[in-house]
Amino acid sequence: MGHSQQDKRKTHERIVEIASKRLREKGLEGVGVADLMKEAGLTVGGFYKHFASRDELVAEAMQSAFGAWAAKVRSEGRAPEDITLQEYAATYLSREHRDDTAGGCPFAALTADIARGGEKCRSLATDQIKSNIRNMQARINVGAAAEARRKAIITSCLMTGALGLARISNDEAFAGEILDTVKAFVNDLSTNENGR
Repeated sequence: MGHSQQDKRKTHERIVEIASKRLREKGLEGVGVADLMKEAGLTVGGFYKHFASRDELVAEAMQSAFGAWAAKVRSEGRAPEDITLQEYAATYLSREHRDDTAGGCPFAALTADIARGGEKCRSLATDQIKSNIRNMQARINVGAAAEARRKAIITSCLMTGALGLARISNDEAFAGEILDTVKAFVNDLSTNENGR
């Protein structure tokens, strides 16, 4: 790859990374191209050297957000599938994750936005939800696959909802109670399943 092509790829990745964070912070419609390009240190005209449309950028930014957790785990020298359900719940339902909207779960931050979004974004989100359910199912140790899937769906929805509700609350104690209660519930589920 030539030097200018490599620079263009790095710039493209930087724009996507910034967009991924800002979209989770401000919503899919809350960030304009001009603001993103300014934050990246580029002109608005340069946007079209990288993307055919804003929708294309949003799709790439969402894909980046969906892969952020697994990339972080791999950067720490671990495989995402080696993270236990208890460890996953402890990290996901933490106050740090609650406070890190820009770097956190895109589903907890953008569920309503994605539901109103374009077909490309919804399709990417649907694929990721299915992947998340499969990954959660692998963490739930029960004999029957159908029962593990049922519990994976419930657990995934419960955790995402809890994080979203804890972010909404302006009562710190109540927000913490939401996170801690769901974390304990997931831990009980895990203990009960592993104890069978």
